[in-house]
Amino acid sequence: MADIWWKADPHDLHRLIDRVSSVYVERSHLDRDENAVVVINRRETVRIPAAMIAVVLLGPGTRVTHGAIRLLADSGTAVCWVGEQGVRMYAAGLGPSRSAGLLHRQAWLVTRPKERLGVARAMYGMRFPGEDVTRATMQQLRGREGSRFKKLYQEHSRRTGVPWNGRVYQTGDAFAAGDDVNRLFSAANAALYGICHAVVVGLGASPGLGFVHTGSAISFVLDVADLYKAEFTLPLAFELTADGLTEERDARVALRDRIAETGLLGRIVTDVKALLNPPGVDFDTPETSALWDEQVGTVSAGVNWASDVSSATMGERHIAVIGPEPEQAG
Repeated sequence: MADIWWKADPHDLHRLIDRVSSVYVERSHLDRDENAVVVINRRETVRIPAAMIAVVLLGPGTRVTHGAIRLLADSGTAVCWVGEQGVRMYAAGLGPSRSAGLLHRQAWLVTRPKERLGVARAMYGMRFPGEDVTRATMQQLRGREGSRFKKLYQEHSRRTGVPWNGRVYQTGDAFAAGDDVNRLFSAANAALYGICHAVVVGLGASPGLGFVHTGSAISFVLDVADLYKAEFTLPLAFELTADGLTEERDARVALRDRIAETGLLGRIVTDVKALLNPPGVDFDTPETSALWDEQVGTVSAGVNWASDVSSATMGERHIAVIGPEPEQAG
């Protein structure tokens, strides 16, 4: 008689880790058990307190019940449907009770030229470690970034032996360029945009309110992705070309693996929050709702204020629950 795999002993994540920023699920089934989301696959059963999650990333092979989605929405948890390891975001759902604090902060920053310039400089400063960019204009920063990438193109060309004849691409078509390295760079960038989009939406920020880019519905996603291209997608494009791996899937799978190996997802969460949050404040604290208070601003809703209540805060950890590969047909 076959093992009843769905009756495996559950692992209650809140016993092991108190603060979870994101949970990635692949090849598993999501259901609801009271106030917890239960992730089930043939290897394990994982029980996750819904109120302790900032964003759930649903990868390929995932099934989810109406009850699980309703619980996550009621808990103010973002749900994003993504590709493998979070690469490419296909859709997103955000609970109506999600805190808007980070979005308000982002809108405040982007609509004030001085503050917007400060965030843009901080973004460029992350790309020029050890250099002072506090007085640079946007024109100067763009010029320095252009020079940096010209050098990187030449360095990777020499390192891999792949000729470089300039950047050629067409928005929305990764394979419009004439040579393999350009096509792979565009394809890898498209996948990187997907994971950055998932993080931005999951944190409750706006994909469209960019600081360097503007005018696009994903301007902030483009801003964030630019922080990692030199380290991830550019060298990857040259390496894949040198190895003769020139299909779009090659770029997507290779980037997926590198993201998993380096923990990039958690790094993006940390960087976005650092760019938008004022020092000492974390707008990503999950609240199901809030009530206005004339003395302190806001207090938690859904609480019996006759008794003391403690609230949990979110941290920087990312949890992945990935089921086993499907069995091959005999």
